[in-house]
Amino acid sequence: MSEYIEVFKRSEIKYLINEKQYEELFSFLQTMARVDDYGLSRINNIYFDTPDYRLIRTSLEKPVYKEKIRLRTYGETHNDTNSFIEIKKKYDGIVYKRRIAGKYLDAYEYMTGKRDRLDDSQISKEIEGFMNMYKHLKPVMTIYYDRIAMAGIEDESFRVTFDSNISWNDRCLDLRWVNRKDLLLPQSIGRQITKPGQYMMEIKVTNAFPMELSKKMSELGIFPVSFSKYGRAYTQMIKENNEVVIKACQQIAAADKDIRKGAVAYV
Repeated sequence: MSEYIEVFKRSEIKYLINEKQYEELFSFLQTMARVDDYGLSRINNIYFDTPDYRLIRTSLEKPVYKEKIRLRTYGETHNDTNSFIEIKKKYDGIVYKRRIAGKYLDAYEYMTGKRDRLDDSQISKEIEGFMNMYKHLKPVMTIYYDRIAMAGIEDESFRVTFDSNISWNDRCLDLRWVNRKDLLLPQSIGRQITKPGQYMMEIKVTNAFPMELSKKMSELGIFPVSFSKYGRAYTQMIKENNEVVIKACQQIAAADKDIRKGAVAYV
């Protein structure tokens, strides 16, 4: 694992916007921020949770304190692709993120219990403590999306991201294979969270929220929403699973009815 380590502490406010709002706001933002060097990029995540989904179930209850752990890459993922193991915590509206970087295969094998701790850094020890506290953590979902990120011209800590084509998958849990349409693997293709032309915008600030931006967003009818990618994907997964169970029960009931009908006719 490399020595590249990052720590973040900031407020993160989320918004769901449509194509028109995006175009007008993006044009306005260019007076105060610029698109980062990566331009449009693909972000891939594996979320880890307990077998009973304790972390996301707790998060959806909207407690004062919540936390999660994930493995992230950018762009197409291979064994030696740079990746990040991230612990993200939120307390009283403030987000704290601690992460450590290294090769994808090393990070993936550590997170899935195939190798020992990667190094002796403080953040690696925190990650190991997290994994010891939540027993039997395993990869449960991949979430990936296209992102445009902007950073403030005068205040570099001011960040705005626009995420689109947000998709999730609970069958393909390795970022080397997820969304690989060239492999023709149906299980690698995910389901959409956002609608076409819809963006999840996130504004990240460590200082005061820019007044002129607040005014512009009010003019465009853009207001904060509660939005968790993992939370929405989990909710959608539960709904799909329930629909499968209901359909199976209906089929069993219909078959049982036919059997009873046949029994009466026979008598």
